[in-house]
Amino acid sequence: MTTKGKKEPEGQTEMRFSDQFERRFTEMLTHYPTKRSVLVPTLLYAQDETGFLSEEVIAEIAARLELSELDVRNVISYYSMLTTKPRGKFNVQVCTNIACMLVGSEELLEHCERRLGIGNKGTTLDGMFSLEEVECIGACSWAPALQVNYEFQHDMTPEKFDRLIDSLRKLQ
Repeated sequence: MTTKGKKEPEGQTEMRFSDQFERRFTEMLTHYPTKRSVLVPTLLYAQDETGFLSEEVIAEIAARLELSELDVRNVISYYSMLTTKPRGKFNVQVCTNIACMLVGSEELLEHCERRLGIGNKGTTLDGMFSLEEVECIGACSWAPALQVNYEFQHDMTPEKFDRLIDSLRKLQ
């Protein structure tokens, strides 16, 4: 995300995404009947690129899709995977829906909070991990389940979680 070199009105900059984002965006527009239909995937790609959906990103996407910023914010507020605040490099989402709850997800979430030293929607001081309780990640058959970024982790136990966190820390 950069600003172009041309002079902008006072206090405004033109949002610029990577070439890869631009290619994805252009291609997506050809697959859907209306611009509005690409909103969620565009928000996901933008969030992956910028880390979170800032005021600038929201304004840019709204303009590109001919939507109001309020329309974009309403969609962001509906989906738990979209955020307007920075998250850690690894976003841990623990499912606590009924299938996961029945096999220990609430205890797993408590373990995750203790291990990472943060609560729900918190981020570790080093910016490496965020933790979030979510309603359902669609992995009921493999409960208890959690997701780290876009990777599902199933049949999760506190011990497996500790090993997972240790392995992710080694990636740094």
